[in-house]
Amino acid sequence: MSSSIPFIALTMAFLTSAPPANASVAEPPPEKVTLYPQADDARERIDAALARAKADNTRVMIQWGDDWCGWCVKLHELCGKDRAISRKLLYDYEVVLVPVGQFDRNLDIATSYEADFKSNGVPFLTVLDADGTVITNQETGSLEVDGAHDPAKVMAFLTQHQAAPRDAATSLKQALESSKASGRPVMLHFGAPWCGWCHRLEAWMAEPPVKAILARHLVDCKIDTDRDTGGKAIFEAYTRGESTGIPWFVFLAGDGRTLASSDGPDGNVGFPSTDGEIGAFTTALKKADPTFTDAEIDTLSKSLVANRKAREAKAKAAREARAAEEPIKKEGP
Repeated sequence: MSSSIPFIALTMAFLTSAPPANASVAEPPPEKVTLYPQADDARERIDAALARAKADNTRVMIQWGDDWCGWCVKLHELCGKDRAISRKLLYDYEVVLVPVGQFDRNLDIATSYEADFKSNGVPFLTVLDADGTVITNQETGSLEVDGAHDPAKVMAFLTQHQAAPRDAATSLKQALESSKASGRPVMLHFGAPWCGWCHRLEAWMAEPPVKAILARHLVDCKIDTDRDTGGKAIFEAYTRGESTGIPWFVFLAGDGRTLASSDGPDGNVGFPSTDGEIGAFTTALKKADPTFTDAEIDTLSKSLVANRKAREAKAKAAREARAAEEPIKKEGP
């Protein structure tokens, strides 16, 4: 059942009424659910999701709701626990949770997408294509059955509105044609939705200073080995069936000749992280296009080192936070 303002008011009145005489007052309150980011950055998060959707040929699904909404929590939990739905979202959608407050937040964004969650309640779903055009707006009451969201109905909704798969051969052909016209080699890189290092590589390539340098020298072509039609076959053709992980990339001339690849002295560099991998990557860049300047190579190298240090610092902070929690858990209440 979607939540609305009258429902909230009735619920709050019930919760604030006097408890029965034999009610327990010693029980701790339930742990507060925190799902919806409360910072005023919804537009920025949607724009970032659209950029990723553009690169990956996916859709953006906005889930309007808030932490007070039990049905929003139920839908979120279903999406995480149901394996088929979880995989569908991973492969075909960028999900953005947008808080509605007491139906008084992010109304300008909702209006721009004609998302009428005030009338329909929340959770409410808006699906966008990679250009930001609304594919559909969906109330979720019709997706419910027996006090929960029906996995079959949710899956049918997601399948109906997913993007049509790209044809890998067509993507590569277009990239090679662009290479012939511009004189820039193609950077053909392979990834998959489940590949964390692939996402790190693509996020790094999308950073404005990095993107500007790469765009001056290379034609970008990504092929998804899982989602793009014929993607795995093209990957195996370039790797000659040899066992290699992803991300894996190869630099191609406009006529299809291989100029360099991510196979360094110690194997596939993937997303360059160690000093050796970064060195192998920049060597491949210069081999693919000798017009990369020393200053550009230095900028890219320093950016990769900074990326590594940021990941290491984040991992260290997480370890320290877990270590700090351990004594509390051992002591108990």
